[in-house]
Amino acid sequence: MINTVAARLAGLSGWRRRFVWLISGAVAVLALPPFFVIPVLPVCFAVLLWSLEGVRCNKGALSAGWWFGTGHFAAGFYWVSHAFLVQPEIYGWMIPFALLGLGGGLAVFPMLAVWASWRLTDGLVRRVVLLAVFWAVAEYLRGHILTGFPWNLLAHIWAVDAAPMQFASIVGVYGLSVVTALFATLPAAVIAGKRGRLAALAGVLIAVALWGGGAIRLSLVGPVQTDKIAQIDPNVPVVQIVQPNIAQRDKWRPDLQRQHFTKLIDMSRRPAGMDPAQKRIVIWPETAATFFVEDQPVARSQMADVLGPDDILITGAPRTYPRDTDEYKVWNAVQVVDSSGEIVASFDKFHLVPFGEYVPFRSILPFPKLTAGRTDFSAGPGPKTLEVPGIPSFSPLICYEVIFPGAVVDDANRPEWLLNVTNDGWFGKSVGPYQHLAAARFRSVEEGLPLIRAAYTGVSIMYDPYGRKLAELPLSTSNILVHPLLSNQNHTTVYSLWRDILFYGIVAFLAVLVMGYNRFLKSL
Repeated sequence: MINTVAARLAGLSGWRRRFVWLISGAVAVLALPPFFVIPVLPVCFAVLLWSLEGVRCNKGALSAGWWFGTGHFAAGFYWVSHAFLVQPEIYGWMIPFALLGLGGGLAVFPMLAVWASWRLTDGLVRRVVLLAVFWAVAEYLRGHILTGFPWNLLAHIWAVDAAPMQFASIVGVYGLSVVTALFATLPAAVIAGKRGRLAALAGVLIAVALWGGGAIRLSLVGPVQTDKIAQIDPNVPVVQIVQPNIAQRDKWRPDLQRQHFTKLIDMSRRPAGMDPAQKRIVIWPETAATFFVEDQPVARSQMADVLGPDDILITGAPRTYPRDTDEYKVWNAVQVVDSSGEIVASFDKFHLVPFGEYVPFRSILPFPKLTAGRTDFSAGPGPKTLEVPGIPSFSPLICYEVIFPGAVVDDANRPEWLLNVTNDGWFGKSVGPYQHLAAARFRSVEEGLPLIRAAYTGVSIMYDPYGRKLAELPLSTSNILVHPLLSNQNHTTVYSLWRDILFYGIVAFLAVLVMGYNRFLKSL
């Protein structure tokens, strides 16, 4: 039965073959967050690989990868269109171009991966391994070229549970993507005789090993710590995340600015029943303050009024004072306000969103950026550890800065926890916020640090250093999340020491193994 299906797929041609590639790439998205229908991934890759057996030229192999990738990225990133609907009268016309450009443009990476695996080896068993290697390399390149976009990596399918994510603490998310790609491609070899059946079994065992090994690791470190506030040491700060859930179309309206600010202030008051001596870290999401905080002493005074003597308030806000120049600049920032109303620390976003926060090649592209204001945001210098008296040091990450592996902390001055402030309100009730959340979760596992995420419309959440959920506010709800900042399980991971060295090693080993074996057979 399976052999018959494979033969029919290999015999397809013309538009039918391209349609199959397009649909199989789109269906593979179901394995990713928030669906996590993981078994569809090897099925979709099997369709790609079996149909690839009927390809006889370079153009056909390139076409296979491009159509599969276009379906995969267009379906996976459909939520981008929501951002253009916040002001449809201005940006609505750009939706088709954005989706087609994003899907078709990113499809170049799987196109090259599929072509290289087809071109450089023959035999299904060797090809499935080589496709896994090149697919992971393509993901790595996608995460770095042209500022990078490591969104919806294959490894993100394991965010369904903390256990299979644990391997990322050793090899990082890119290393886990190599293993995941093998899980996706190896079952296709089942039609290639005894060796193929063994390869297919190995693919299934990868999932078992990831889950089992991760579960053992988590059992050794003990259960999730979910201490109640009343039971903790009063010297341990309590985090109070404010999730206002204000619609993006209303967020920057001048006539509603006072109303929004009052809501944030009211939600930042000390919860009833909390010990007045309890130290708090109140966190507002990305650009929750829609004004220049340093220019508003009255607003800072109101922020300070809801804080106890040892409390601090962390907010996302635009910042405008020039640095070493008279040229007017604006930064997307995180600022820390103490109980006296003073700004005691600041961080500027360094990884900006193209077309969202700045327009690349502005001199030839006359498009407005999506965020408020006409001036492009300037980029900050890079990851920074903020040290504020009375609380553990932390690394702030604004919006999608958190999706970049190995680029979330200052390695010369490692923090004690990670803070991600974001505004996913641009993407409505779509899969976008959940995909963003899954990517962020991997940083806690890789770095061995707790991650606190404050999202304007959700999902706001706290993870321990193993990626296990401590507390959560669902998407599209207005509420506060209160939980102690527990950093006593912080640890140094292999990935935090070696970064992507093991990923390079795995890729090189598998490539040499397959290519060397291929050349050996041809020499006989």
